[in-house]
Amino acid sequence: MALYGELNVKDQGPLSEESSGKPFGEVIRDYEALPNTQWRFGKPNYARVNKMYFDNRSKVHPEGSLESVVSKVVKNWEVESHHIADPKQWKTMDISKFKAALNGGATADAQLMADIGPYNLLIGETPEYSSSALTFDESNRIFSSTFSEGFAWEVLEVLAGPPTVTFKWRHFGKFSGTYTDKKGNKYQGNGEMVNVIGICIAKVNDQLVIESLDIYYNPEDLLRPLTTQVRKGDGEVPVGGTDEADSRNVKGGPCCTSSATSNCSVM
Repeated sequence: MALYGELNVKDQGPLSEESSGKPFGEVIRDYEALPNTQWRFGKPNYARVNKMYFDNRSKVHPEGSLESVVSKVVKNWEVESHHIADPKQWKTMDISKFKAALNGGATADAQLMADIGPYNLLIGETPEYSSSALTFDESNRIFSSTFSEGFAWEVLEVLAGPPTVTFKWRHFGKFSGTYTDKKGNKYQGNGEMVNVIGICIAKVNDQLVIESLDIYYNPEDLLRPLTTQVRKGDGEVPVGGTDEADSRNVKGGPCCTSSATSNCSVM
């Protein structure tokens, strides 16, 4: 996700040069939306997550390498999956075939991913997080608040090339914000880096359009640090609100708020 606080649903049009990564000397995202595409929350701005990526990536892949190509495909996929609500306007995925699954579990088609969002699809049910209790908007708000400096993503190594692309990846960001678990407890981060490593098997066609994603990682590698890497003297702080059993009835507000604390940037 790009930054919530910088999104305005009235702001449409092509991505900026800043979002491409070009000001850092490398184009890492070259997404061009179809004509008349409507951005879900307004045109995304990737400035902050790009800074996190360039400042803290562990690999620098040569331009044109398989790793570089796969990285750009996935970053463009993230633009669509987070920021374009209508799958008919997607171009990185063949929506007639697209399926995604976490750790060999049940598959989700394009419409389901558009409805529930990538976070809910790719985290699921854990002691700290309940995807079934959160809307697309609410899940993005949680991680917007958690990784206030950006939650970046990189390809570590491509193990097999098209049409069945197998690659190792890393998701990373500083826990400098506040995480809210499924019981409403809040945890103030201590600013340390959270690193998540995983594997993805992506089936693509000859145009590198994605037909399926099988993603493997341990969600606890993401969630456990969010309740343990807390600021010294801080721990969980229960907050008022509805009971967990009633969480399905909680309505999420608009994603695109003007609040400076409502930030999110991913990939």
